[in-house]
Amino acid sequence: MLRIHEIKRKIGEEMDVIPRRIIKKLNTKELDIDTYQLIKESVDARNKAEIKLVYSVDFVPSLPGKKAEDTEAFLLDKCKGMKLEKSPDMGYHSIPSGQEEMKHRPVIAGFGPCGMFAGLILSELGYQPIIIERGKAIPERVRDVDRFWEKGILDQESNVQFGEGGAGLFSDGKLTTQIKDPRVRKVLEEFVEAGGEQELLYKQKPHIGTDVLRRIVLSIRRKIVENGGEILFQSKLSDLILSENDGIKKIQGILINGEIKIDTETLILAIGHSARDTFRRLNETGVAMTQKPFSIGVRIEHPQELINEAQYGEYWSTFGLGAADYKLSHHCENGRGVYTFCMCPGGYVIGAASQEGCVVTNGMSYHDRGSSLANSALLVDVRTEDFLDESPLAGIDFQEKYERLAYQAGGSNYNAPTQMLRDFMRKTQSTAYHEPDETPAEADLRSSLIPTYQPGVTWTDLSKCLPSFAVEAMQEAIPKLGRKIRGFDMEEAVMTGVETRSSSPVRITRDQNLMSNLEGLYPAGEGAGYAGGIMSAAVDGIKIAEEIIKKYKGFR
Repeated sequence: MLRIHEIKRKIGEEMDVIPRRIIKKLNTKELDIDTYQLIKESVDARNKAEIKLVYSVDFVPSLPGKKAEDTEAFLLDKCKGMKLEKSPDMGYHSIPSGQEEMKHRPVIAGFGPCGMFAGLILSELGYQPIIIERGKAIPERVRDVDRFWEKGILDQESNVQFGEGGAGLFSDGKLTTQIKDPRVRKVLEEFVEAGGEQELLYKQKPHIGTDVLRRIVLSIRRKIVENGGEILFQSKLSDLILSENDGIKKIQGILINGEIKIDTETLILAIGHSARDTFRRLNETGVAMTQKPFSIGVRIEHPQELINEAQYGEYWSTFGLGAADYKLSHHCENGRGVYTFCMCPGGYVIGAASQEGCVVTNGMSYHDRGSSLANSALLVDVRTEDFLDESPLAGIDFQEKYERLAYQAGGSNYNAPTQMLRDFMRKTQSTAYHEPDETPAEADLRSSLIPTYQPGVTWTDLSKCLPSFAVEAMQEAIPKLGRKIRGFDMEEAVMTGVETRSSSPVRITRDQNLMSNLEGLYPAGEGAGYAGGIMSAAVDGIKIAEEIIKKYKGFR
């Protein structure tokens, strides 16, 4: 099989043009293409008058009188420089098991993408993992989250951050990543097998949506259980049980909920970036960790039509490309970076708090991305020198400070502090959404920009709950970003604070075998500082599982 790149198809053309385009590009008229498979699809919107879809394609060629291998060799030699290559092996290959006896079943703390895929790989190879999750299973978790959004009643153990599926369950469900790792394909294939659409395997920017992701997570959970794994909900890791010999501390077991003991010599720590109580207990126990930079900012909302037109042109509605996205950045004069993150086309801004007295925002969208508004995190980098002290957990303290200020600015009822971009730029407080002297056109525009955040919003001044360096950096960056996406700096855009959970402020150190300073403890995923989204977290979980497999025989 061969792979060819930059095969183009116009919007509206049938898919059967792809084999013809391959033959034309290779300039070999007698060539026939038996089968083909899309590997990557991207949108080329540089010329908005003629937007094209661009493909990388695997195909099986044939030439009269030639064997398959001779045909491939002939084309590779004849068509040098045409971005043609032998198709790489994209299959996932399990690694050989080690020889050390495993006395107890491995335990995984956390059932987000990282813990889920670590558990999936281990269960497939007979290691019978026990997965503990402090939150609830999806049906109960969804009810708790809905109650928080509707009534402002927060369950600190069952919310947008904690529960089956992790924080990614209430998100856009993006499956993009910048890491180049063959395990990415394994993750995508598992999502498709669990009910995701086939296009996840080739779209440049695949996404699932929170509604479909819920069904997929339930399917993967069933597969883990069928393979001998066990999942315990409402089971919080509360302590480590250690032994020490010749100065080396080893995992001997864990406590869950402060009282239930589980014996294990292998613990995968996939707790996510919001389990602050667990981080504090791990620090007290002597788990080595360091400060890590992160980001702080707001969610910003625009009409989705504005983004569509900026990206696809005035005739965007005829292209059938769905809701457009964007990714922007600006380097400020003071050295700070400002960037957009986790952009949710046709999405919603949601309450993502997990602690009493704190307000946290995030973005979420359903599979159809059907909301009339687009939102994105607008973030400024936070450096470790911004922290108040040298403690490994000083970044958590920094986050909590501004989440509590946001809670107060929002009215101390989990409403979020919100401001119009115009007022943010002029450094004046937003006091009402509808101004008494607005024109009918302004009223129409504003009515389309009603903030989507739940439980509710309070119009105020966002500088009350953001560090001054972040406010100044965003004020400098916004007009510059408006030159990259026309309308991004529109005065009526809605800004809602605060966004603090884009990444972990802590890194739990690990060695070349992915183990911490405690033997048998494997820090993993976003919370440990080694991932930044669904895909990279899932891949890190697979890597950790592989390290355990290399060391131990399967559990019997």
